[in-house]
Amino acid sequence: MYQDKTLVCKDCGAEFIFSAGEQEFYAEKGFQNEPVRCKPCRDARKANRQGGRREMHDAICADCGAPTQVPFVPRNDRPIYCSDCLRNHR
Repeated sequence: MYQDKTLVCKDCGAEFIFSAGEQEFYAEKGFQNEPVRCKPCRDARKANRQGGRREMHDAICADCGAPTQVPFVPRNDRPIYCSDCLRNHR
Protein backbone atom coordinates (compact mmCIF):
# COMPACT_ATOMS: atom_id res chain seq x y z
CA MET A 1 0.00 0.00 0.00
CA TYR A 2 2.66 2.54 1.03
CA GLN A 3 5.94 3.01 -0.81
CA ASP A 4 9.09 4.84 0.26
CA LYS A 5 9.17 8.47 -0.90
CA THR A 6 12.13 10.77 -1.31
CA LEU A 7 11.46 14.21 0.17
CA VAL A 8 13.60 17.36 0.38
CA CYS A 9 14.29 18.99 3.75
CA LYS A 10 13.06 22.58 3.83
CA ASP A 11 15.89 23.63 6.17
CA CYS A 12 19.05 22.08 4.72
CA GLY A 13 17.86 20.97 1.27
CA ALA A 14 19.03 17.38 1.77
CA GLU A 15 16.99 14.53 0.42
CA PHE A 16 15.59 12.05 2.94
CA ILE A 17 13.40 8.96 2.76
CA PHE A 18 9.85 9.00 4.10
CA SER A 19 9.59 5.24 4.50
CA ALA A 20 6.46 3.16 3.98
CA GLY A 21 6.50 2.32 7.69
CA GLU A 22 6.64 6.01 8.63
CA GLN A 23 3.79 6.76 6.24
CA GLU A 24 1.69 4.04 7.85
CA PHE A 25 2.50 5.46 11.31
CA TYR A 26 1.49 8.96 10.17
CA ALA A 27 -1.80 7.58 8.80
CA GLU A 28 -2.53 5.69 12.04
CA LYS A 29 -1.96 8.86 14.07
CA GLY A 30 -4.13 10.90 11.71
CA PHE A 31 -1.33 13.24 10.64
CA GLN A 32 -2.35 15.13 7.51
CA ASN A 33 1.03 16.45 6.36
CA GLU A 34 4.23 14.71 5.33
CA PRO A 35 7.41 15.66 7.22
CA VAL A 36 9.19 18.71 5.81
CA ARG A 37 12.51 18.29 7.66
CA CYS A 38 15.07 15.49 7.75
CA LYS A 39 15.75 13.76 11.07
CA PRO A 40 18.90 15.78 11.93
CA CYS A 41 17.08 19.08 11.26
CA ARG A 42 14.03 17.94 13.28
CA ASP A 43 16.30 17.01 16.19
CA ALA A 44 18.19 20.33 15.99
CA ARG A 45 14.94 22.30 15.87
CA LYS A 46 13.58 20.41 18.86
CA ALA A 47 16.77 21.03 20.87
CA ASN A 48 16.70 24.75 20.05
CA ARG A 49 13.05 25.07 20.97
CA GLN A 50 13.71 23.68 24.43
CA GLY A 51 17.06 25.38 24.72
CA GLY A 52 18.45 22.09 25.89
CA ARG A 53 16.75 22.59 29.26
CA ARG A 54 13.44 23.53 30.74
CA GLU A 55 13.16 26.79 32.61
CA MET A 56 12.70 26.02 36.30
CA HIS A 57 10.92 28.16 38.91
CA ASP A 58 11.50 28.29 42.65
CA ALA A 59 8.70 27.15 44.94
CA ILE A 60 8.09 25.90 48.48
CA CYS A 61 6.61 22.42 49.02
CA ALA A 62 3.10 22.63 50.47
CA ASP A 63 3.67 19.49 52.60
CA CYS A 64 7.18 19.61 54.03
CA GLY A 65 8.08 23.28 53.43
CA ALA A 66 11.29 22.43 51.59
CA PRO A 67 12.46 24.66 48.74
CA THR A 68 12.00 22.99 45.36
CA GLN A 69 11.94 23.83 41.67
CA VAL A 70 9.16 23.18 39.18
CA PRO A 71 9.03 23.47 35.35
CA PHE A 72 6.01 25.80 35.41
CA VAL A 73 5.13 29.15 36.95
CA PRO A 74 3.64 28.40 40.39
CA ARG A 75 0.19 29.80 41.09
CA ASN A 76 -1.30 30.45 44.51
CA ASP A 77 -4.49 28.49 43.78
CA ARG A 78 -2.75 25.07 43.66
CA PRO A 79 -0.31 23.39 46.05
CA ILE A 80 3.25 22.69 44.91
CA TYR A 81 5.05 19.57 46.13
CA CYS A 82 8.70 18.54 46.09
CA SER A 83 9.42 15.30 44.23
CA ASP A 84 9.35 13.21 47.44
CA CYS A 85 5.99 14.57 48.61
CA LEU A 86 4.55 14.37 45.09
CA ARG A 87 5.24 10.62 45.07
CA ASN A 88 3.25 10.31 48.32
CA HIS A 89 0.28 12.11 46.74
CA ARG A 90 0.09 9.80 43.72
